[in-house]
Amino acid sequence: MGWSLGANDAANIFGTGVTTGTVKYKTAIWVTAVFVLMGSVLEGSKCMATVSELSPLLPIHAFYCALATAITMSALTYFAIPASTSQGIIGAIIGAGILSGSADFYRLYKIVLCWVLTPISGIIVGYFLHRLLGYILDKTITSITYRNLLYSFGIMTAGSYGAYSLGCNNVANVTGVYVGPGILSAEMASVIGGLSIACGVLTYSEKVMMTVGKGIAPLDPFSALVTVLATAFTLHLFTQIGVPVSSSQAVVGAVVGVGIVGDVRTVSPKILAKIGAGWILTPISAGLLAWALIRWTT
Repeated sequence: MGWSLGANDAANIFGTGVTTGTVKYKTAIWVTAVFVLMGSVLEGSKCMATVSELSPLLPIHAFYCALATAITMSALTYFAIPASTSQGIIGAIIGAGILSGSADFYRLYKIVLCWVLTPISGIIVGYFLHRLLGYILDKTITSITYRNLLYSFGIMTAGSYGAYSLGCNNVANVTGVYVGPGILSAEMASVIGGLSIACGVLTYSEKVMMTVGKGIAPLDPFSALVTVLATAFTLHLFTQIGVPVSSSQAVVGAVVGVGIVGDVRTVSPKILAKIGAGWILTPISAGLLAWALIRWTT
């Protein structure tokens, strides 16, 4: 589960930086792995309750939910589709909860609302950051050499922050189901989840990285910097609310917001449709698979 999350979602942190040539791929994945683990350990417990309390699960049912989400995310990663691990695990928990009649739909409404607001927040933050930072740079730094140095430093800094935000927000998707049944403490779940995400980042993140970096809209180094920063802000915001959200939705929203500043026609409708289909399929597929696994084995 954590491996598939890391393999899929590392693209949301450094995908734009790598494909613009600002950051080397190997540098990007190591920085991401380190800061993902740091975010998981330091703030990962903030979102654990949302996942663990959505539906009381037996230990074996928690395992099936994680397995169903892992299979779904691995399949989408294979096809290079940025998808939402948050939606996958919540869909799986709801599938399990429907069988037992214990799903907390009131809490689900809050989560779904945050899912809707995530890409919207990414668009808004990306748009206004592009406007604001672009204005500041035009007034203060005119040298191309200095700007390129600033872009390189800025993307590395923003990417580190983005990886930290990914860890603290999304680690609950990996091990949060094991906190409710008492299999793991929130602290231990954060460590194990963070390590597994880092493993996925280091071993199988390149395919989705190319989709995010090139497929949605062509970005220059400045736009890449804004995209990563907007994604990091969005994820960290929802972490403080205590709701794990989709880094894929955040980064796609940020890229769209940046694309709108330049020219809305640069945004690829075909790629957005592919990603949108993944968002719809993820919770449905994980939910049905978890339901089937529990139904057939118990």
